[in-house]
Order: sequence, then structure tokens, then C-alpha cells
Amino acid sequence: MAKNITPREKDYSQWYLDVIRAAEMADYAPVRGCMVVRPTGYAVWELVQKHFDEAFKETGHVNAAFPLLIPQSFLSKEAEHVEGFAPECAVVTHAGGEELEEPLIIRPTSETVIGHMYSKWVQSWRDLPILINQWCNVMRWEKRPRLFLRTSEFLWQEGHTAHASKEEAVEETLRMLEVYRRIMTDYLALPVLEGEKTEGERFPGADNTYTCETMMSDKKALQAGTSHYLGQNFAKAFEIQFQNRDGEMEFAYTTSWGVSTRLIGAIIMTHSDNDGLVLPPRIAPVKAVIVPISTSEEKLDKELTPKAAELKAALNAALGGRFVTIDTQFHMRPGDRFFSHLQKGVPLRLELGEKEYAAEKLRVVRRDTGEKIDIAWADAPTAIPALLEEIQQNLYNRALQFRIANTHRAESMDEFKKIIEKEGGFVEVFFAGSKEDEKAIKEATGATPRCFPFACADERGKCFYTGKENARKAIFAKSY
Repeated sequence: MAKNITPREKDYSQWYLDVIRAAEMADYAPVRGCMVVRPTGYAVWELVQKHFDEAFKETGHVNAAFPLLIPQSFLSKEAEHVEGFAPECAVVTHAGGEELEEPLIIRPTSETVIGHMYSKWVQSWRDLPILINQWCNVMRWEKRPRLFLRTSEFLWQEGHTAHASKEEAVEETLRMLEVYRRIMTDYLALPVLEGEKTEGERFPGADNTYTCETMMSDKKALQAGTSHYLGQNFAKAFEIQFQNRDGEMEFAYTTSWGVSTRLIGAIIMTHSDNDGLVLPPRIAPVKAVIVPISTSEEKLDKELTPKAAELKAALNAALGGRFVTIDTQFHMRPGDRFFSHLQKGVPLRLELGEKEYAAEKLRVVRRDTGEKIDIAWADAPTAIPALLEEIQQNLYNRALQFRIANTHRAESMDEFKKIIEKEGGFVEVFFAGSKEDEKAIKEATGATPRCFPFACADERGKCFYTGKENARKAIFAKSY
């Protein structure tokens, strides 16, 4: 029944697209490189967004909205920033039937326009910090698009903060990275590595970039979210100045941080299988589906469907939301009904046939393992939430063990090449190379430095590429 999904081991890229199509997550838009996020995919994004947004507000951030169009001159104010984004920019040259005096950039990110606004709002140290987040769409013209992972237009959040001191701004940068790690771990079941980006992988215009890296089921890395300490670079470019406590004029210290709908791609590629989508219960729009089954319309109408409605109400009350649905696709065979929910990643299928009705129980089938369990109606409001939590933890543990099993160590370039070619996955090395060295390694192997992991911050050794001593521990991998 899974013939509509190409096996992972045969063609991973096609498998990924087939899972998205079968689960009705997204589709291609008429404009090349853009996508339509379908209701199933958007419902997942809404839950992901909800958990992040609540965490942002807990840390004192507020939401605002900034314009989609940015004057071209704004980008040129920060040289490194414009150099990094220029190839990806979409430019508006005509509007209202006339050529514009100054071209407008469709935002690839909003540091420049937000910097401009902060310069108007900040005069004194009393105006700081500014802690603002924006949920919006951005455009980065993508040459090799892939649904969710890389599209020309995508949905995301971008936090932008301004502070009176370097220490406060650095603390903010790392605080938000930890928020990312916690939500990705606790809700998306993604085991992420926190660390600092190398010079060559740093965000254009940042002093430091910090990242959450995670491993997909094809052993490639995916950058799940980043947090940037921008120092005073953008503050100087946009004149975000304030009078400090001593009455002196000073430039603010700023940060930015973001995650996007790329996280949905991460969820798909971390947890799904050859049957289709697998969703961690905490971000599954439908956590359980009740499937009444009978060849008798009378029994369906008078017994099974009313009981399903009763169970649905009790389970939704226990779960605190509208997370349980009833399958009424009675025109389909039971096996096809089962498989439609399996392909959409519903964590639990609750079968209610005539035998189950007579025994006052449900036949419960787990999406993650396929295990079948009989649960009494009376026990369902406590057993089902507990089972969902068990699935959530199992998906995280399974992904973590996969990453551990596919993390290797190399001490020389020859050893590094062999691992990348034969094993793939993450490669731990000591690295003290330059941007040029990073580029040479990528050209030779296709692998890039993902980060210097915080967990290995105290480890030092001989650089596998340059031979320099006192090099930091780094993770390299091929990546999306």
C-alpha cells in the first residue's frame, strides 16, 4: 500500500517529496522555487509557532510587524551583510505603472529596516533593551529549491534586540539559542547540537553566530536555527545611539535570531519512514483518530459513531484541545482508511469495531512502532495521553541514538575523507583552519563545519587539516 512512496534507500530526495505529497503537507506554487503550505502542513507550523511564541513571551519579548519592502540603500549600509545576501535578493523596480526612484528589496531578513527604526526609538539607556520578534515571510531567491528546506519564499520568525552593553547582548544571544534547543528537543523531538559557527559559516555582518544542528535520517546535517551576536555593526551602520548612564553617547549592541518552516522539513526527515509521515505527538495537529468499523449502517449510526463521539469528547478534554478526530470515510475499505492516517503521521489510531464495542475497549495502534494495544474505554482518558508521551520520548531517543551511531572521529584529512565517502554522518575533528581552509575542505569532500559544540568547549587537540596545536573540537558534515 506504500507504492506511492519511493523507498528511502532507493532515492532519498524522491522519498522526501513523496512523503510530503502523500501527507498533503505542501505543493509547488506557480512561481519557481515557491510553495503552497497545505492545511496539514500549516497546522503543524501553527503548533510549532505556538510553542516558540509562548517561549519568546516568557523571556520578555513582544511581537511587532515590519514592512516587506526595504530600500535598496539600506542593504548597502552594512557591507558584509549586503555581500552575503545580494545574490539572493529579489528587487522591485516598478510600481504603480512607473519606475521607482529607488529600487526596493523584498526582505531576505530584516536587520536593516529594524535597525533604521531602532535608531528613531532609542535615545537613552532607559530605552533599552528593546526585545522584539516578528512572524513573517521572507524571500531569498533559491537556485535549487526543495519543499520546506529551501524555498524562495518561506515563513519564519526573526527576533531583533538592542542592548546597552556587550555582556547583555551576548547573554541574550545565548539565551535565545537555549530557547531554540529546548523547544526543538521537548516538542519537535529533535536532538540538536548547540555550538558556535566557524568564521566561514557565520551570518553576514555578525560578530558571532550560534547554531542548533541536527542529523537527518540520510546522515546529513541540517541547521535548525541560529542566533547571532551582531556587536555594534548594525548599530553603527544605522546610528542606533544612546546616552549611557554617564551621559556619554554610545552605540547599542544588537542581536538577531530565527527559525523557519525549514523545521517542518527537519521533522519529516528525522522521524518519517517508507510508509509516510511520522509526527511527534506534541506537534501533531491530530494526535489520535477514532475509526468506527462495521458493515452494518445501523450499528454505525446507533452504536459505534455515537460512542466514538463520546470518546472523542472525553479524550479531547484530557488532552486540553481539539486533537482527536473521528474517521467517517465509510465509503473506503478499513485498510485504506487506516493507511490514510498512517501516511499523515497521526500518532495513534483507535479502532472501534463491533468486537471492541461489545468488549467496551479500543484497539490502539502506534504510528511509531506499529504496536497494537487494547485499552478499556474507562481507561482511555488517562492511558491515551500517557501513550502519546511515550511515543514522543521514543521518537526523540530513536533520533538521538541514530546520531550517536553515525558520529565518527578523524585525526587526519585522509581519515576524514574516507569517513565522509563511506560512512557519512557527523565527523568530530580538531579544527583551527581559516575560511579558505573551510572552502578547500568543502571542495574536496562536500563537507562543511557545522559548529564548535558547546559540549566540547574545553577539548583541544591538533588540527586535522592544518596541523596547528590547541585547535577546538568541531563537527563537520555534508548538509542541507
